[in-house]
Amino acid sequence: MSTLTVGSAPGPVVEVLTLGAAAQRLDVTGGDGVRRNVVLGHRSADERLASPDHIGGTIGRYANRIAAGRFPLDGREIVVGTHDRGNSLHGGPDGFHRRVWDVLAHDRDEVVLGLVSPDGDQGFPGTVRAQVTYRVDGDSVRVVMEATTDATTVVNLTNHAYFNLDGEGAGTIDDHLLTVPADDYTPVDSTGIPLGRHATVAGTPFDLRTGGRIGDAGGIDHNYVVRGDGLRVAAVLESPRTGTRLEVHTDQPGLQVYTGNYLDGTHLGPGGRRYHRGAGIALEPQLFPDSPNRPEWPSAVLRAGERYRSELVWRFGPAR
Repeated sequence: MSTLTVGSAPGPVVEVLTLGAAAQRLDVTGGDGVRRNVVLGHRSADERLASPDHIGGTIGRYANRIAAGRFPLDGREIVVGTHDRGNSLHGGPDGFHRRVWDVLAHDRDEVVLGLVSPDGDQGFPGTVRAQVTYRVDGDSVRVVMEATTDATTVVNLTNHAYFNLDGEGAGTIDDHLLTVPADDYTPVDSTGIPLGRHATVAGTPFDLRTGGRIGDAGGIDHNYVVRGDGLRVAAVLESPRTGTRLEVHTDQPGLQVYTGNYLDGTHLGPGGRRYHRGAGIALEPQLFPDSPNRPEWPSAVLRAGERYRSELVWRFGPAR
């Protein structure tokens, strides 16, 4: 495992691991003028591999869940690995976040990592060549995820950074303020699989259109249907304590908001503090959960000759 650094102060500085193409550390200048690391991480490769929390990793082949690890594809049933209450989660038991990626390019402001996922990997068909680029530009970190295949498959990549704008290991994100410009969310069953259609956020704890305190929501692990298309703001996270603001921009239709409900204190961060419930929040742009079984939703199908591409931007500044 190697660590590669991109960016320079006073802008963001990111430490990227070849293990999992993971964002291990992200130093930014807060609204209070103090530089701090605002993402969760691990102390060692062994702890990263032992953790079920996907901290900072690049997720694939399929981010989020696939019901019972089964879906139809061109007239045949595909069966993939399951390890989350009978479902496939984040690419299966040995997803992309557990692989060592190759360094394709690296300079002061950009690193490009690549991974070859062979045909049949975790049950998914086709050899997939994935590429992730982290680039620091001014006050922003841009993460571009791309993939090609030699046979029809499904692809849905995301980044699983957990943010705490008070600093890694600083406590919970309960007092952070979160705004998500989405009119609908995706209700799920007890195993995280969509129940059916999207539903309005109106009158529910999931209504974050005008912002709300994260601790008041009571725990979120749900997909939001982001308004509009193209690269646009999917979420705004602010810390009243440090005066720091994060805007998450994406070109994807959905945003999985996960408030760290299952962090249980088992694992220590690089600062030596245990990550308990709410130690960070993951804001994961992606296709909708279980899309391979939902033909009415944006398709995850990727065919030979096509290129998958998704773009994610983390933009930092002072709270407003």
